[in-house]
Amino acid sequence: MDIAKQEQLALERVEILLRDHPPASTDPLDFLRAQFDAGLAYVYFPEGYGGLGLAPEIGELVDARLREAGAPPSGRVTNAIAAGQGAATVLTYGSEDQKERYLKPLFTGELMGCQLYSEPGSGSDLASLSTLAVRDGDEWVVNGQKVWTSGAHRAKWGLLLARTDPGVVKHAGLTQFVIDMEAPGVEVRPLRQMSGGAEFNEVFLTDVRIPDTERLGDIGDGWRGSQHTLVFERYNVGRVPGRGSGQIARAVEAWQARDDKTSPAAQALREELVRFWIDFEVLRLLQWRAGELRASGNTGPEGSLGKLATSLIGRRFGQWAPNLLGPAGMLMDGYDLPEPSAPGRRGDPNQRGTHDLQRGCVGSPGTAIAGGTDQIQRNIIGDRVLSLPREPMVDRDRPWNEIPRN
Repeated sequence: MDIAKQEQLALERVEILLRDHPPASTDPLDFLRAQFDAGLAYVYFPEGYGGLGLAPEIGELVDARLREAGAPPSGRVTNAIAAGQGAATVLTYGSEDQKERYLKPLFTGELMGCQLYSEPGSGSDLASLSTLAVRDGDEWVVNGQKVWTSGAHRAKWGLLLARTDPGVVKHAGLTQFVIDMEAPGVEVRPLRQMSGGAEFNEVFLTDVRIPDTERLGDIGDGWRGSQHTLVFERYNVGRVPGRGSGQIARAVEAWQARDDKTSPAAQALREELVRFWIDFEVLRLLQWRAGELRASGNTGPEGSLGKLATSLIGRRFGQWAPNLLGPAGMLMDGYDLPEPSAPGRRGDPNQRGTHDLQRGCVGSPGTAIAGGTDQIQRNIIGDRVLSLPREPMVDRDRPWNEIPRN
């Protein structure tokens, strides 16, 4: 089916959804459930799993039409980690029972989730992680610690990567699971950031029992599954708002509100603002290109290109944008941020405030870490795009339990 026919099919489904479930008079959760059943949750997923088997870019058309009609934000907006790469991982590696139980509530936002990958001693070298899962009959007993876990403090569902065979090389002994974040032995401790938020957490796992039915994929195949997850995470992190919207729109508003627009200093600011507008537009097109490649089955390093660009541009912009406000750019009303909106809530899920540019400034360093550090993205680009020699790995062929560690 060509793109024009795909667009026609999707828009026809959208109009039927809006006719039968008017957003203004329909409960948000009921609307989102109907959207999933209509195949308009993830249009590129197969039919029966919230999709229509269409090209990913059709999803942007669907989302734009639904926003225009006042549809409520889905879990892909309010909990992008779980409803983004989490749902994609369940679709690829989950059992039919897991797909049935998780895909719809992840999309509607009824099931909030997180991703338990990074550890205090395993950040850039994820495969060296030490969280251990030991088989005990039809269950796995898990012990370990995770860190920088976004949204763990409000999550019911978690995507866990753990070591199930310490006697093989580090990449081969890993397995992925779905974990109940409210199970006995799971302890979540939020980490306060200088931006005022505390969405990152450290998570302690002590004798946590996970049924084998909650395993995602084969035993020992967790590294391959995790790479699938991380590719989609980089698409999520790198995703930017529509043309001229989002952070750059707020900067334009700040420029329009300035009294001084004609002095040499103001003209210099205007020139820099235009340059950032162009940067954000190039970034949007880069992500659009990555989506096109993903539609053709190529989910390789393009996500790393977009993620690295998002990090670099976002940090430069975050450090510069408060200059538009003059001395007020150094002021904030406080560091206590509201909790994200509840599942299915109408309105802006980011609960936009009046000090976004200042908060963006102090929070901008985090983009160099979230979704994989800038250094990791450069390694991936150097290896898979530029064909540069790989960095030496002295532990590549050694069993994990023979590798010295602190």
